[in-house]
Amino acid sequence: MRNGLYSIHIHMTDGVRGRDSGVLILRDGLLIGGGPYFWSIGAYTAGEGTWKGHLRTNQHSPFSDPFARPLFAGQEVTSGFSGTFSGDQAEVFGTVLVGTRSLSFQATLKRLADA
Repeated sequence: MRNGLYSIHIHMTDGVRGRDSGVLILRDGLLIGGGPYFWSIGAYTAGEGTWKGHLRTNQHSPFSDPFARPLFAGQEVTSGFSGTFSGDQAEVFGTVLVGTRSLSFQATLKRLADA
């Protein structure tokens, strides 16, 4: 994985409805980023087209829609992921632990700029 600013698009799997998009800065094994409601920080290792890592994610702003139900219900959650990368794109599969419930996700990343 090249250092840089990446867009990230996340889709929950296993029949759970949920998705999110945001940005991540990847730099020398560290990642930090977020979107309009959540922030994330974590670490990763990469080599020969594969990478893996972990993230801690939390909600920083309430949803403007009072009927919206955030997937993580405002809790801090941790996730682990692994995947592949090539050129300026990457794909990962992972699991997020929400309380005692494990949820699977898939995400795609696209490099936007140097960082």
